[in-house]
Amino acid sequence: MTDVLKIERLTSRPQFLAAAKGVSQARGAVVVQRLDRADGDPVVRVGFTATRKVGGAVVRNRAKRRLREAARALVSDHGVPGSDYVLIARMGTAAREWPRLLDDVKSALTRLATAPAPSAGISGDTPPPARLNAARDTQSQDR
Repeated sequence: MTDVLKIERLTSRPQFLAAAKGVSQARGAVVVQRLDRADGDPVVRVGFTATRKVGGAVVRNRAKRRLREAARALVSDHGVPGSDYVLIARMGTAAREWPRLLDDVKSALTRLATAPAPSAGISGDTPPPARLNAARDTQSQDR
């Protein structure tokens, strides 16, 4: 008998906020955030969210149901033990073709499995934007 990765749900706001401090990966109709808990517990916890920008309550609920099914199918194979994941629905999640949605979630999970931990003060997988008008700002300070 093979070991099956135990999956639990994220339920409280502090858990979701903590996961937001980890690395994230946007793929197609989904954004996946991952936080390595580093507590030695091999359980994977997964949470789902959709903002009102996605649509009304019916559309948000449909998007979250689809993300739950995608996570149920993929997290046990592609998730990292001891991690918290948050799957965030985007505009096209509810209407996305099922194979494409599965591919989006799978590619985000595999990418996050190899992603390095974020450095202090920076979350996500992209560096902060550079200041575009740095030269102009220094000139205005000289006046």
